[in-house]
Amino acid sequence: MATQPHTPAGREGDAGGRAVAALLVIALAGSGMAAGAADLVVIGAVEDVALPAAGVTLPARVDTGAAKSSLAARELSVKDRVAQFRLPEEYGTMLLRMRVVSWVNVHSNLGTERRPVVEMDLCVGSKRLHTRVNLDDRAGLKFPLLIGRNTLEGNFLVDVQRQHTAPPHCPAQRP
Repeated sequence: MATQPHTPAGREGDAGGRAVAALLVIALAGSGMAAGAADLVVIGAVEDVALPAAGVTLPARVDTGAAKSSLAARELSVKDRVAQFRLPEEYGTMLLRMRVVSWVNVHSNLGTERRPVVEMDLCVGSKRLHTRVNLDDRAGLKFPLLIGRNTLEGNFLVDVQRQHTAPPHCPAQRP
């Protein structure tokens, strides 16, 4: 039985990689996004993301399976619709205060948890985005920020085989 040489996925000559690319083009065309596909930034499964309000850059897990983005918030308290929290120690100890715009029930293998949601700017690659992020302790998790579909949709294409492909370099002001 003859064997075929192994070609890593996504490389030239890889039928599987071409099929995925073709499906992506079809999916974009079907969603009406094909014309704007050039505006989408390719990012990997892990990216560095800047939080302009806090003046820090931190690693983020890009998770197309997560509906919403989530940020690590230590010492979190909410009073009069204002969330007060700190980022994990390795990213500074600045006290952040942000208006809570809503609450979300997040379901996980540990059960259901009610979390506050804030709006904030994130810088991912060349895009500065105003997005909603729920606040959670995230202690014990490797990444202090999880980027979910609410932030990804219409802005990025995710190549899960890559990491750190789009360092943050955003304009100073939101468009």
